[in-house]
Amino acid sequence: MHSNPSVTHEVTNQAPPLTGHDAADDAVLLEGVRREGAEWHIDELHRFGRYVGSEEARLWADQANRHEPELRTHDRYGNRVDEVDFHPSYHSLMRATVAAGAAGSAWADERPGAHVARAGTFMLATMLEQGHMCPVSMTYAVVPALRRTPELAKVYEPLLTSTVYEPGLRTPADKRGLLAGMGMTEKQGGTDVRANTTAAVEQQDGTWRLRGHKWFTSAPMNDVFLVLAQAPGGLSCFLVPRVLPDGSRNTFRIQRLKDKLGNRSNASSEPEFDDTVAWLVGDEGKGVRTIIDMVTMTRLDCVLGSAAHVRESLAQAAHHSRHRSVFGAKLIDQPLMRNVLADLALESEAATTLGLRLAGAADRAQRGDAGERAFLRLATAVGKYWVCKRQPAAVAEALECLGGNGYDEASGMPRLYREAPLNGIWEGSGNVNALDMLRALTREPESLEAFRAEVEAASGADARLDTAWRELQAELASPEDAQLRARRVIERAALVLQGSLLVRHAPGAVADAFCASRLAGDRGLAFGTLPPAAGFGAILERLPS
Repeated sequence: MHSNPSVTHEVTNQAPPLTGHDAADDAVLLEGVRREGAEWHIDELHRFGRYVGSEEARLWADQANRHEPELRTHDRYGNRVDEVDFHPSYHSLMRATVAAGAAGSAWADERPGAHVARAGTFMLATMLEQGHMCPVSMTYAVVPALRRTPELAKVYEPLLTSTVYEPGLRTPADKRGLLAGMGMTEKQGGTDVRANTTAAVEQQDGTWRLRGHKWFTSAPMNDVFLVLAQAPGGLSCFLVPRVLPDGSRNTFRIQRLKDKLGNRSNASSEPEFDDTVAWLVGDEGKGVRTIIDMVTMTRLDCVLGSAAHVRESLAQAAHHSRHRSVFGAKLIDQPLMRNVLADLALESEAATTLGLRLAGAADRAQRGDAGERAFLRLATAVGKYWVCKRQPAAVAEALECLGGNGYDEASGMPRLYREAPLNGIWEGSGNVNALDMLRALTREPESLEAFRAEVEAASGADARLDTAWRELQAELASPEDAQLRARRVIERAALVLQGSLLVRHAPGAVADAFCASRLAGDRGLAFGTLPPAAGFGAILERLPS
């Protein structure tokens, strides 16, 4: 009898792939969506969650990042085309996500909670794959800015709010759905967009012509872009279509695609404008004020996206721990691993709860609630800073839970890790958001009053939260060295806000452990250092599947 020389051992004690599940089967996500007014969307979340957890969708996500976009500047005859080719898996992801309503369709939905419903879908799609969410997010965010010029909104908004994904550069009016992007930064200024040198000259027919070069414009195959350029009256915002109404190509020369750390499925480019046709959006000289409407919504998506990736990383770590045995017991039953997972779970629940609270505020603000608009102004900067800042640390810890398996590309964890720093940079780095908080406090005092009302809704429920809020108010009232202390203050503001939300909405064990570890400081500097008194069992019951 001859043995099979290729079979040397039996593979055991390995976790199966996390596929074939409903990614929306998540108490924290569902409770937040219900609480913020979109219970009517729960069934659709489960439908989309089953897609997100499917083996096919996970394969598309992997393929879209392994087969990166390719720039094609000219056709075979030498004509300039400036197109980017994507792997079919990318288009499959886009088609499903846009159809599910994660792009601009919420603006056309009059139901209360429409933006919350969209936020839940957006989070699920981001758990699957982050790169394709860039054009999705920008398409959502462009609508409020475009409404500053009603005649343009009338033409483009019905297509930007479509649930049809139709790739390819064609006359916008001939398509069933459009995608939008933005071009703000330039080489010499970066975040300081007022240093932009792209010039805009008005024409007799009411259009403008742009000349200049942008430094970081993602999704260049989108149909329309909001672009900042210097007009005679100052920095202004313009709508730039890739294809003009007469069917001719607008000048949009793609010089190169960025070779990025992560987000590999998403093409990010350096476009050059040369006599490029554009339409003024908003008032001349008020470009920042106009495009900030778009930036605010993309910052909200950064919070949602980071919360989603922390949630997905936690799900992968929990799944591995449920199936892996170590020293005679399941890994998830080992005391030290329970501490790590519980600590990550606290971080994730706080991030998800805050993200959905912001989505609820956005929904109510656009329906005319002035208090929610004021809250959103300050809380978005606070949430963008902290949730995005915590993502890299949380993803790294979750990856470590898988050990060497997590360092292998096949696990999907390396892709999550490469994506982790992105949202902290996109739409303003940590310093930008900390300074934005200071501007909101000084220029829009009503935003602090709205923030105060939100925190004090939990007044008296937890002494540690009350103490942290008193200390934070003292920091906020002190004008000395405000910029020097800005990161310290915004971090504390985020933790106090998260604490208030969890005290009011999370199970007692979750709120208690969060206040003890994040507000009272009863923990170490790394994850997995919660005090022994933490309610580990109750916290771990809320782990995502």
